[in-house]
Amino acid sequence: MRVVLTEFVTLDGVSQGPGSPTEDTSDSFTMGGWLVPHLDDVFVQRTSEWLDLADGLLLGRRTYEAFARDWPRITDPDPFTERMNALPKYVVTSTLTEGSWHPTTVLRGDPVRTVGELRDRPGRELQIHGSARLGRTLLAAGLVDALRLVVAPTVVGSGRRLLDPGGPVGLRLVGHEVTGNGLLLLEYEAVGAAPVAEYEGLAAFV
Repeated sequence: MRVVLTEFVTLDGVSQGPGSPTEDTSDSFTMGGWLVPHLDDVFVQRTSEWLDLADGLLLGRRTYEAFARDWPRITDPDPFTERMNALPKYVVTSTLTEGSWHPTTVLRGDPVRTVGELRDRPGRELQIHGSARLGRTLLAAGLVDALRLVVAPTVVGSGRRLLDPGGPVGLRLVGHEVTGNGLLLLEYEAVGAAPVAEYEGLAAFV
């Protein structure tokens, strides 16, 4: 399976609390809900199409517990709830022994090893939603095949950033789109080590 990291971020790279002021107030974060004013039909359609590609969800413990609390309670019809609740869930954790959001498989031990074994199985996509720390670890270990970002046109100035700290990773842009409300939808493929070069003037590019 391909491991795909899907994240909502601000222009300054914050991934914490996109959906509500009370979603994640850890470390005194007060700017939650920054994504919501920019949601539109194109965003809903594209993220639904991305979810169509998933054969499973890969989550860190904190995101898993929040999702397990919230998604089963949603009763209003929407494009996501039935699939989110039905998909196999894999939670990387050193503290949980079982999951409450079925079907769940608990992955204990080294996440690079356990996720690597999952990645070797046949299938389409194993999608990471939220779980930024897990995403950073797997990206640095070369286990993330693609990165999908929804970038909101806002700067919040504080909060946990998706790729800070992180390791050097080379990416190639393979898709981009701008929604009517200004969300930037970016899709990258991981291409190994981050390239560097010495600038030798414009003649090298013409």
